Amino acid sequence: MRIGIDLGGTKIEAMALDERGHCLFQSRTPTPVGDYQATLNTLVDLVHQAEQATGEKGTVGIGTPGSANPISGLMRNSNSTCLNGQALQPDLEKQLKRQVRLANDADCFALSEATDGAAAGITSVFGVIIGTGTGAGVVINGQLIPSINRIAGEWGHNPLPWPTAEEQPGDRCYCGKNGCLETFLSGPGLCRDYQRESGIEVSGQQFAERLAQGNSEAETVMARYEDRLARGLASVINILDPGAVVLGGGLSNLERLYQNVPKLWSRYIFSDAINTLLLPPRYGDASGVRGAAWLWNDRERERV
Repeated sequence: MRIGIDLGGTKIEAMALDERGHCLFQSRTPTPVGDYQATLNTLVDLVHQAEQATGEKGTVGIGTPGSANPISGLMRNSNSTCLNGQALQPDLEKQLKRQVRLANDADCFALSEATDGAAAGITSVFGVIIGTGTGAGVVINGQLIPSINRIAGEWGHNPLPWPTAEEQPGDRCYCGKNGCLETFLSGPGLCRDYQRESGIEVSGQQFAERLAQGNSEAETVMARYEDRLARGLASVINILDPGAVVLGGGLSNLERLYQNVPKLWSRYIFSDAINTLLLPPRYGDASGVRGAAWLWNDRERERV
């Protein structure tokens, strides 16, 4: 049995999978806001709940916001700020008395969709999160690529490729730089662009409603967004040449992306034949927790 946990800012979800990826147990609970010890206790309790419910012991994988520093092992870059500076993996291993795998939540999304999701059977997969933030993970032959600095797939903190004069220098990103892809392609970035175009402040849901109603400003902004997404993905395809790109996060629900973006990215990809697929996720917001469970492959589990 594999146990996966998706540690989010507002909720923590646990899932136990059998050998074929079937769900044996699933539970969600609110995240203890700003309380590291309570968060740690909740993670441990969810593992125990899964094992009590199934009568089996499992490997444990956890998808987290941010990542562990490769030298100190302490958490960093997490929007759940109580995790930053904490030795999350050693603390969990001490309480659970076993090895625990941690990975960034975008890595878990990519691994899920590459293992038995939308891109199952495809050799190389780039899994993208376009939601509150913008991140990604890279899976080759069913495994996350080795990442010496634990930042593989941090696509959102590269500059928007081929920027126009109007796009420069770009909005300030929380990382301290201007013009990061995240400032253009995240949900908040899309809403900011709409506010500039229309003078009206909207939520992501309100923008989607205006777009569905044929609002002209929303259509203009969405066309810009699609071209920016095409440019961002083209730069990745020019380097990785993946068999598939899978979109996740709230903006992945905009069905028009899957038709329009591949038509646009051919302008920027350095090839006269483009076979890369752009796919919606199979598991949606459950991909993170499933990917956390898949952090342990069969060979590794046999050695535990």
